[in-house]
Amino acid sequence: MGRIFEVRKHTMFARWDRMAKQFARVAKDINIAVKAGGGDVNSNPSLRRAVQNSRAVNMPKDKVEAAIKRALGNDSANYEQIIYEGYAPHGVAVIVEAATDNATRTVAQVRAIFSKGGGNLGTAGSVAFQFRKMGVFRLNPAGIDHDDLELYLIDHGLDEMGDSTGEKGEPQIVARCLFADFGHMQDALEKRGIHPISATHEYICTTPIELPEAQATEVLEMVDLLEQNDDIQHVYHSLI
Repeated sequence: MGRIFEVRKHTMFARWDRMAKQFARVAKDINIAVKAGGGDVNSNPSLRRAVQNSRAVNMPKDKVEAAIKRALGNDSANYEQIIYEGYAPHGVAVIVEAATDNATRTVAQVRAIFSKGGGNLGTAGSVAFQFRKMGVFRLNPAGIDHDDLELYLIDHGLDEMGDSTGEKGEPQIVARCLFADFGHMQDALEKRGIHPISATHEYICTTPIELPEAQATEVLEMVDLLEQNDDIQHVYHSLI
């Protein structure tokens, strides 16, 4: 088991307030989960996962509770989840996940960002074939026997597992499965008493592209603009 391969998803620029953006993303995830399955974390796996991920970004408990309460209200926003696909400069494939209460506004803004960045917004399916939707669990390695856990998780859908680091350089273990096996993996970890730092999905590129620094910077500038947009939850791309 070596260092896990991870496609670069975030830019080097971080011009926006990353913490505020992370809180807003989690609040939307909570809203969507509550609308779909209610406000009880014990009976709503999606909400339980969203609350779990709120801890990964150090979102205060009172903000989490307020987001749940707000989502339960009759006047709360209804977000539509939309996937956009396209190409950044130099043939880099991009998948954009949005959660919006105004799809017309969002698609116009996404198209403008692609155009400004020298890319092209495509149609559904135009780049999705280059990615696999995976369940991704990030674990604190403290007290974990890597080999033992890997053998255990293989019976519950594990696709790959390896060492990685968090945003601050802290050591992590990343375990991935096909998204269809997400629930099996989550249950298996819970039975072992392992509480992931985060549990989410990602689109993992199967045909990554490596570019010279100057060209990579052009791509990352466009990705940065997408990530700054309030309607965008996540951006995935094929650049390494």
